[in-house]
Amino acid sequence: MPNKPLIGIMLDNVDDSTASNKYVTAMTYSKRVSEAGGLPVHLPQEVSLVGDYAQRCDGFIFTGGNDPDTRPFGEELHPKARLIAPERQAFEIALLDVLAKDYPNKTVLGVCLGMQMMALHAGGKLEQYMPDSMEHPELHQADNLHGIDVVASCQWLEQMLCDEPMVCSYHRQSVLDSGKMRVVAKSPDGVIEAIDDPNRRFYLGLQWHPERVAISRNFWQTFVAACQPDAP
Repeated sequence: MPNKPLIGIMLDNVDDSTASNKYVTAMTYSKRVSEAGGLPVHLPQEVSLVGDYAQRCDGFIFTGGNDPDTRPFGEELHPKARLIAPERQAFEIALLDVLAKDYPNKTVLGVCLGMQMMALHAGGKLEQYMPDSMEHPELHQADNLHGIDVVASCQWLEQMLCDEPMVCSYHRQSVLDSGKMRVVAKSPDGVIEAIDDPNRRFYLGLQWHPERVAISRNFWQTFVAACQPDAP
């Protein structure tokens, strides 16, 4: 049997503050990875270690959370934004930098906030408060299930969705402009639901939460298989 791929999972901060001195994460991320045959590890937010993390891990999950600070990316901050800890944002951007520069073939999955961070890193922009621009933003709240439309061919996404007709959303921000990344799926009301970089082997962001839906088994098996060092 091949070794289980080592998959680094981002952590959040209690109260969105490093002053809490505590990390937090949804257990379902590591549970889904382990059930699919991967070896999950949580990555403390140590910027000095991003090179080591990038080298040693076979894949990464940039997890959900509250809102990124858009000001470093040239966007004013919405007054209703609820910011993640600045240390978390600095760490994840530094890790995305190293992966892009030195390890572009590593498998990277962004979930909700993770997708938004990937878009900002790629020069994109966010809709920072969906009630400002949508008639029914509640369709994307409270773990509501809804369909999605794949709008560009993406091998990994199509494999992942083969047993998942509905996806589970919980977000008040969304990607407005994907920058250098490509839009590959939208919801019926036009919200960008998935983005990728077709120039990288597996670099995929999802606005929904596959870790919260039990039917996502094929999704996670596909992701973990892609993390194998010898995966095509």
